[in-house]
Amino acid sequence: MNRNLDWLISVDDHVLEPPNLWLDRVPAKDRDRAPHMEVDDKGMDFWVYDGKRFPSSGLSAVAGKSKEEFSPEPLPYSEMRPGCYDARARVEDMDRAGILASLCFPTVTRFCGQLFYEASDREFGFVCLQAYNDWMIEEWCGSAPGRYIPLILIPLWDPQLAVKEMERCAGKGATTFAFSENTEPLGLPTIHDKDHYWDPVLAAANDLEMVASMHVGSSSQLPQIAKDAPFMANLTWGASRTSGTMLAWLFSGLFQRFPKLKIALSEGEIGWIPYFLERAEQVLDKQRHWVKKGARFADHGGKGDLDLDTLDIRATFREHIYGCFIDDKHGIASIGEIGEDNIMCETDYPHSDSTWPNCIQVVKDQISRLPEETQYKILRGNAERLYRFTPAEPPVLAGV
Repeated sequence: MNRNLDWLISVDDHVLEPPNLWLDRVPAKDRDRAPHMEVDDKGMDFWVYDGKRFPSSGLSAVAGKSKEEFSPEPLPYSEMRPGCYDARARVEDMDRAGILASLCFPTVTRFCGQLFYEASDREFGFVCLQAYNDWMIEEWCGSAPGRYIPLILIPLWDPQLAVKEMERCAGKGATTFAFSENTEPLGLPTIHDKDHYWDPVLAAANDLEMVASMHVGSSSQLPQIAKDAPFMANLTWGASRTSGTMLAWLFSGLFQRFPKLKIALSEGEIGWIPYFLERAEQVLDKQRHWVKKGARFADHGGKGDLDLDTLDIRATFREHIYGCFIDDKHGIASIGEIGEDNIMCETDYPHSDSTWPNCIQVVKDQISRLPEETQYKILRGNAERLYRFTPAEPPVLAGV
């Protein structure tokens, strides 16, 4: 088999929604209350929705800027690279960086649609959420078939309504939805809820084979070591959230109940995975007996729906959980412990962690010593399989 190792599929990029997204899709009478853009007297544009203003962070649109130019200060669209918000311009930037296909998380809606969950009028919020999903599938992805993997939002406040939206979008080709790394800070039941709040969503994901894609920060919280810890210390420590998400799902029993359910841990990196798998096995071995008996320790305990006698930590991970990395030499060095079938690439375009425009070279430099079959899996094969996605043929670039 001739494997093209000059292109990757990024399973975590970002789109800054174009200003006309909702104006083009909601009824004319509702345009003033849909998310829309306004400009202040200083010429700075910002989103307006539900009585709130949302400026665009400069760190969300650094593509084309040097590191010395990075800033969290608000940035108008006029100063952004067009690929931040224009699908066709994005493809040009993808071609330049060796990105064959891209899965994009939203921006103003936040990573799993918190904007609409927090809205005062959730009925209209759902109208806006559906408009986003239609735009993502029909316009953003439809502008360049085979270059984008559609990621949809669900109404977090109504699991039954979420199922209907998942079914509707699956019928239009969507194979993944955005979910929260931790729903508790959002004021929602957790995945361990004794009343099984999330069961309809997870059952639908199981039956439709829709991947739950969970971006770091989708709990609407920033990592915080201490109240006065420096930002860079907190950001470096951020993978702790992703490890917590992985462990919560491993010990939830959900994969035993929904055997086709799969999750992707977006922008969490992968180097920490071997340690926490090892630690999870140690805890399972030493603590499961008293937990099975129903004893409690410091108000902790209970196994919920989990069958501790049949739980295999590593098998569960390899069958259900996918780690995603941008730039992680340590993680690639540990690929034997993680598993070559559970790793996917990210480029984080156009955010400040992005490797653009050197994306393909950064990954190839880290995986070049691996067998070609393994390289292909990491670059694109695993993403194609997980998201049931057939990319377009790689473009023939001028001068190549």
